Amino acid sequence: MLKGINPLLTPDLLKLLMEMGHDDALVLADANFTAMSIAAGKPVLRLPGSTMAQAVQAINSVLPLAADVAHPVAFMQVSDTESPYLSELQRNVLAYLAPEFLPGQSAERLERFDFYDRARAAYAIVLTGERQPFGNFILRKGVIGENLRP
Repeated sequence: MLKGINPLLTPDLLKLLMEMGHDDALVLADANFTAMSIAAGKPVLRLPGSTMAQAVQAINSVLPLAADVAHPVAFMQVSDTESPYLSELQRNVLAYLAPEFLPGQSAERLERFDFYDRARAAYAIVLTGERQPFGNFILRKGVIGENLRP
């Protein structure tokens, strides 16, 4: 255990987050997600006892969101719904992440199969114990550093 580090951030998960580079994507998936087939050999880590909200909170405590894109977060749209519908889980997670967005940024709603395509290109998948269907998110990693100097 380390002081100040969320206990959901396992050694393997911390290593994976450190290895990710700028603009790499991380899928945070619910327990129903077809992680192994979507990952196709990419890392899949499991947090079986965690909800999506707990996993997002833990990961967000150390992972900066991308500042150079319009949508640093994407989520799977609930099938057979139209915008602006959000499940309670989606509302809670997006409300938690919204303060991290810069002006002009927002979360991107993706139809289920578009989400799968985006997930296939991700760096890794973290499979949570979340039992709410369509509780899937993609976070794009940003950078930590000083502002550019002229």
